[in-house]
Amino acid sequence: MIGSASPLYEIMLIYIIKRILLMIPTLFGIMLITFMVTQFVPGGPVEKMVAEIEGQGQAGAEAASSTSAYRGDMGLDQERLDALKKLYGFDQPPLKRFLKMMGNYLRFDLGSSYYYQKDVVDLVISRMPVSMSLGLWTFLIVYGFCIPLGIAKAVRDGSGFDVFSSTVILVGYAIPGFVLGITLIVLFGGGSFWSIFPLRGLVSDNWSELSFVAKILDYLWHMVLPIFSSAVGSLAVMTMLTKNSFLEEVGKQYVLTARAKGLDERTVMFKHVFRNAIIPIITGFPGYFIAAFFTGSLLIETIFSLEGMGLLAYQSVLNRDYPVVLGTLYFFTIIGLVGRLLSDLSYVVVDPRISFSRVEF
Repeated sequence: MIGSASPLYEIMLIYIIKRILLMIPTLFGIMLITFMVTQFVPGGPVEKMVAEIEGQGQAGAEAASSTSAYRGDMGLDQERLDALKKLYGFDQPPLKRFLKMMGNYLRFDLGSSYYYQKDVVDLVISRMPVSMSLGLWTFLIVYGFCIPLGIAKAVRDGSGFDVFSSTVILVGYAIPGFVLGITLIVLFGGGSFWSIFPLRGLVSDNWSELSFVAKILDYLWHMVLPIFSSAVGSLAVMTMLTKNSFLEEVGKQYVLTARAKGLDERTVMFKHVFRNAIIPIITGFPGYFIAAFFTGSLLIETIFSLEGMGLLAYQSVLNRDYPVVLGTLYFFTIIGLVGRLLSDLSYVVVDPRISFSRVEF
């Protein structure tokens, strides 16, 4: 038994090593392309700082970005301009800056934000609670609600329940999340109807003064509307995926054989069909779960005044805050690659028909 298990672990280890080796050029290529794009985008932190020094404000920054590189800095003497370039690291050739940046990133030194004047790591950590709250609760609701609903729809395929539930979830899927969020604010956030839920923030201003139970209730009270707005769009996809996966398995020969043996329908569905039909849903679990902690929704965060990763990414692009743009891209690319690897590994573990030795890269 040990002898048969050992080669399996060796094959699995070889597969993981190969995938990790493939991640390195993928990560390097993504960072290189993004770095090159940032070098050719009009405007930049130097132009922005020059515009502020000259008192031109946002209009000066826009004017600088619409002209050739550093055209907007003609009002400054060369010495001050060189000092600004050195401050932001633009006094060095692009290749040298890229290699230096990647060297720092390998040590997970993501640099400091030009705009926020904070370390990128600290900035990401400060925004993580919002993104984790939205993502994790959305993940739990989607998987906890859609799998039972999808199974119920598959068992009652073509019934009134199936048609009605499909209509409801498809209507919810067709409504954009930000439109639903605005509608919920108008209805329940003190707009034109009822003032039931708060309009902004993750917690109340007096949250630190509340008891432990009151803190939990206050947090959940603030998260109801944004989580509902974020989760509705994903319900239809996961529900229909679950339903179609079960219907596909129901039509296979082993199900007909089980029924011919006299097994009742409940046993057929949950003992034989379930463990095969659930494979496509389970294999996406690791990647979705990891992404739930780090993704952010710009529109949802903007509507409900939540300082999360989506809003941070958007503001960083607008402000040409390259350390935040590149640093977060590096971090989240690694998270995405690891999530994809875990999804593939779970597929092999869950489905015995898949073998590491037959996996192609």
